[in-house]
Amino acid sequence: MAFKKDSVMGTMVFIISLSLVCSFMITGTAEILKERKLVKKRDEVQQFVLKAADIAIDTDFREVFAARVQPKIVNIESGEFVEQENILDFDERMAAINPDTSRKPKKDTAKIKTRADIVRIFEVFDESGKLTSVVMPIYGKGLWSMIYGYLAVEPDLNTIKNIVFYEHGETPGIADFVTDPEWNALWQGKKLFDEQGKIAIKVVKGGAKAGDIHGIDGVSGATRTGLGIQKAVEFWFGVEGYQTFLNRFAAEAK
Repeated sequence: MAFKKDSVMGTMVFIISLSLVCSFMITGTAEILKERKLVKKRDEVQQFVLKAADIAIDTDFREVFAARVQPKIVNIESGEFVEQENILDFDERMAAINPDTSRKPKKDTAKIKTRADIVRIFEVFDESGKLTSVVMPIYGKGLWSMIYGYLAVEPDLNTIKNIVFYEHGETPGIADFVTDPEWNALWQGKKLFDEQGKIAIKVVKGGAKAGDIHGIDGVSGATRTGLGIQKAVEFWFGVEGYQTFLNRFAAEAK
């Protein structure tokens, strides 16, 4: 059926056709951007995990990650691994705010409000296939914002290999130490737990004493931010965090 361009029917057909074309273009663009966003998030996760594992990041970081890192999903309550595909695309933050996949901590010392039932952890190996560290995500409330990072422990599951933070909204110029490599390096070699197995890591106001295996120097003027990081580590390596998983992991490693 032919329509005259300047008729009412012709105008409607033109508008509908144009709308459909625009709709397809918008949908296609959204899908392309969605995939690019996922790729960017995967790359960021891989780079921060490698950084936490104290592995140099270069242009081949994806190959290094694939060769030396094994991501896994852990059920926090049982400490057991959970089978899941596309682990790099797992979104802990969405899982933590979804009532069906999260719960409120009994003691919310990190002030996170809700905690996902399952989390990603990353086993890191050297070139010979020997386990060198386990990288685990941590986050908690600082003075103004939620602070997100990764903490890597050595195979003894007590000695800190490294810590990195990748997102926070603390005061610029005061809390910049959070992402300062020199301050992050103060954590290396420190012990998370005391001889009784209790979490003992502390950010010490005024500076840790020489030989303190649990103390990290606090930063003057940013005490609340440092305390927030300490509370986050205490929570995530406590009974409502990774403790059950760490106990199971240690038992299976024997």
